[in-house]
Amino acid sequence: EKAKLPTPVNLVAQKELERLEKMDASSPDYTIGLNYIDYLLALPWHAFTDDNLDLKRAENILDSHHHGLQLVKERIAEYLAVRTLSSVADFQVLVVDDEEIARTNLAYVLKKDGYQVLTAANGLEAVEVLKQHHCDLVLTDLKMKEMDGIQLLEYARELEPRPEIVLITGYATVSSAVDALQKGAAHYLPKPIDLEELRATVRGIHQKKVHLTMTRSPVLCFAGPPGTGKTSVGCSIAQALQREFVRISLAGLRDEAEIRGHRRTYVGAMPGRIISEIKRVGVRNPVFMLDEIDKIGQDFRGDPASVLLEILDPEQNQRFVDNYLDVPFDLSGVMFIATANAVEKLPEPLLDRMEVIHFPSYTAREKRMIAKHYLIPRQMREHALTSRKIEFTEGALNKLIEDYTLEAGLRNLERQIATVCRKLARIYVRDEKDDPELKVDEPLLESLLGPRKFTHEIASAGRQVGVTTGLVWTEFGGEIISVEAGIMKGSQQLILTGSLGSVLRESAQTALSYIRSHAEDFSIDSDFFSGSDIHIHIPSGAVTKDGPSAGVTIAIALISLLTRKPARRDVALTGELTLSGRILPVSGIRDKLL
Repeated sequence: EKAKLPTPVNLVAQKELERLEKMDASSPDYTIGLNYIDYLLALPWHAFTDDNLDLKRAENILDSHHHGLQLVKERIAEYLAVRTLSSVADFQVLVVDDEEIARTNLAYVLKKDGYQVLTAANGLEAVEVLKQHHCDLVLTDLKMKEMDGIQLLEYARELEPRPEIVLITGYATVSSAVDALQKGAAHYLPKPIDLEELRATVRGIHQKKVHLTMTRSPVLCFAGPPGTGKTSVGCSIAQALQREFVRISLAGLRDEAEIRGHRRTYVGAMPGRIISEIKRVGVRNPVFMLDEIDKIGQDFRGDPASVLLEILDPEQNQRFVDNYLDVPFDLSGVMFIATANAVEKLPEPLLDRMEVIHFPSYTAREKRMIAKHYLIPRQMREHALTSRKIEFTEGALNKLIEDYTLEAGLRNLERQIATVCRKLARIYVRDEKDDPELKVDEPLLESLLGPRKFTHEIASAGRQVGVTTGLVWTEFGGEIISVEAGIMKGSQQLILTGSLGSVLRESAQTALSYIRSHAEDFSIDSDFFSGSDIHIHIPSGAVTKDGPSAGVTIAIALISLLTRKPARRDVALTGELTLSGRILPVSGIRDKLL
C-alpha cells in the first residue's frame, strides 16, 4: 500500500502474495516469490527527478566541460527550451452545460484557480469550439438537447490530441457511470457538484498532463570517431539537467537476457541491466548511456540489437516488459543516449528509432584550444605540477599534434601530454630544480619525446604513373591513401587486392568499364584490355576497406597507367563514379579534409 503500485502491478503482487500464503515457507519457490515481491516494491514506479530548466546554467556547464560540439549543445538547449514552455503552458478547460447559471459558476471557480476557460451551451456549440481551439479538458453535462454528453464524448475521442472528458449529471446511476467510463470518460461527477471534488479532479488531470509532457525524453545516438568526447558529453548532459547518470557498455554483448532479463522459471533468474540500473539509481528518468552500441555481438542465443528496438522506441518503451518482472514498466522518461563509431553497422530499424548527432573529427586549431584549456591543466594537476609555472609554447603544441599524434579524437594527444608531464616531474625530482618556471618549446619537446612519430609524406612523394592519392573515411576519422594500378600480359582479368569490400570492388569494375567505353576521349587504344591483366592495389592490406567513394580515384589511376602520364600526388580525390562518367557526392568530407 505504501508503494502505491500501478493497478496492473498491484494485481500481480497481490496474486503472488495469495500464492505465498498457501505455500510452505521452506519451499524454494517461497523464497523466489518473496524476492520477486521485494523487487517490485523496490522499483521507482513514481520517483523521478525534476529537470533543472535553467538554460544559461546548462550552457555554461557544457561549455566548461567541452570545447566546440555545437550541434550537441544546441540540441540540449532546444530540449530545455521546450521543457520550459511545456511547464508554463496554459491549461484550457471547456465547460458545456445548457443551464447558464451552472455554466457561469463553474467557469468562475476554474478561472479563479488559474485555468483558461471556454464555455458552450450545448453539444453542437462545444463541437464548434473544439474545432477552433485545443482544449485539454472538457467538463460536460450528460443530458442536453440536440447533442448529449455521451455523443460529445464519442466525437472528442476522434480528436487529436484527445482532450480528457469529465461528465456531470443529476441522474447519476451506477450503470450510466460505468457506460461513460467504458466509452473513455476520465471521471464522472454527480450534481449538485461538490466544488472541492471538482477542483481535485481538474488538478489531478492537469498534473497528469504536465507530468506526461515533462517526462518524455529524446532518444539520441552520438556517432563519431573514438576520443571525440561522446561518453563524457553524456555525463555533462546529466549534470546540466541534474539527473542521475547510468552507463552500460554493450560491446561484445551476446545474450539478449543481459538486457531483458531471465524468466523466473530459471534458477537464479535476474532482471535485465536496464531495470537493474533503474532500481539502483532509484528514479525512473535518468540519463541512460548505451555505450558502443555498434559493437553488439550476435550468436545462436539471439540478437541483442533487436531487444533495443523496443527500449529505444518512444511509442513502445512506455510499456517495456522485462522477462523477470513480467509487468510493464514505463521507460519513456529515460533519456537514452547511444554511442557508436560507425552507425552504418547498426540495423536499419534500430537506426530509424534514434536521432543521430555526428561528432566530427577535431581540427588542429580545436585540438590546440582543448589542449591549452582542458588537457594540460588536468595533467598538471594529476602529476603534481600545478605549483610550477610550466608553459607550453604554441610551436610545441603544434609539433605535439602534427608530429606525435595521428587521430580524429584526443586520447593520444592527452597521453603524449601526460608523458611530457611525467618526464618533467622526474627532472624536477632528479635535478632538485628550485626554479619553478619552465618553458616547453620544440627542442625540449623533441628531447623529451624523441624523434617525430608521424610524417606527412604523400603530398611530397614523387609523381608516378598509375599511382593516385585518395581520401577515405574510417570509423577512426579521415585518412589519406594511395591507389596503385599496374598492367601486364594476361587474359583480360581485373585483379583487386588490399582487403577490399564488395562495394569497392564494384567501383573498380565500374571505373574500368567507363574507361573502356570512353577510351578515345582519353587517347587510349580501345584494345588495351585484350591480352592483358590489370591489377589494382590499395596499400595497408591488413585494413578492411569498403564504400563507393574511391571510384574516381581508381579511374584516374587507370587513366594515368594507360596514358603513361604520372598523376599529381598533391591532389587528393574522393567521389563515386557512375558508368556514364558522373561523379556523385559522398559523405565524410569534413573528416577527409582534416
